[in-house]
Amino acid sequence: MKSSSKGGLVYSTDGGRMCPECRQALAECICKTVAKAQTAGDGVVRVTRETKGRGGKSVTIVKGLALDPLALALLGKQLRTACGSGGTVKDGVIEVQGDHCDRVVEALKKYGHSAKRAGG
Repeated sequence: MKSSSKGGLVYSTDGGRMCPECRQALAECICKTVAKAQTAGDGVVRVTRETKGRGGKSVTIVKGLALDPLALALLGKQLRTACGSGGTVKDGVIEVQGDHCDRVVEALKKYGHSAKRAGG
C-alpha cells in the first residue's frame, strides 16, 4: 500500500497550530474559504431518471451544474416551470418530479448549459 505523506510543520510556537494544506496558522488559513468559493462541476450537465427509493415514482435528476446555491435554486424553478411539475434542489442537485429528461435537456441548452442525457 502506497502512502503519501505531506509532512511539514504542524505546530509553531509563533502561531500555534498550522494548516497542513496552506502552511499558515489556523487563524490565517484560507483553505476553507477557497474550497467554498470553488463550485462542483466538470462543465457537463448530466440529466438522469431515477426511481430507486421513491416508491416506484420517477424523478428527473440534474447533476454537474457549476452554480452557486441561489442561481441553482432559480434554475430549478425555471426547469420545474418548463416541465409543469414540482421538484426541489438538494445538495447541488436539481430534482424534477416525473420523467422529463428530454424537456430538461432542451431547457438547459436554451439557458446556455451543455447538457447531455446520462443513464439508460
